[in-house]
Amino acid sequence: MTHENADPERDVDAPSPATALGVSVLCRQDQTVLLIRRGKAPFLGHWSLPGGRVEAGETPRIAAVRELREETGLHADLDPEPVEWVEVESPEHPGIPAQRFRIAVFLAIRTNGMLAAGDDAQDAAWVAIGDLDNRPMTPGTATRIRRLVADTTSGPGT
Repeated sequence: MTHENADPERDVDAPSPATALGVSVLCRQDQTVLLIRRGKAPFLGHWSLPGGRVEAGETPRIAAVRELREETGLHADLDPEPVEWVEVESPEHPGIPAQRFRIAVFLAIRTNGMLAAGDDAQDAAWVAIGDLDNRPMTPGTATRIRRLVADTTSGPGT
């Protein structure tokens, strides 16, 4: 069978990266937010909200609680539903293909425990919202934090 109309010179779009489900947690104390400094690519050394991938069999909320504990040592009660969903794409790095994520962002109602960086976090710290621009941040994170804090000022965590 021949395809007379087939154009061998036609550009074929590369397949887009699959979308993975991820989570982030926004924890506030007064005018500070909890950040982790990434210990792995992509964005090695950049500051971000604690979070990561949802593992098989987990709900996003359970994954958010687990990721927060693994990366910061803290336990948290979270709002039952994400405050927002975010679509992001991590860039390609040597040995790591580009990846798309659909991230559920949860608000922590309260946290307890002793703060200590763990898992793939180089550091964990409570950072003043006014100091976000003084640190290398993952793309869009500082803007997202400011907006979410402004949107939830009269809600949980105040």
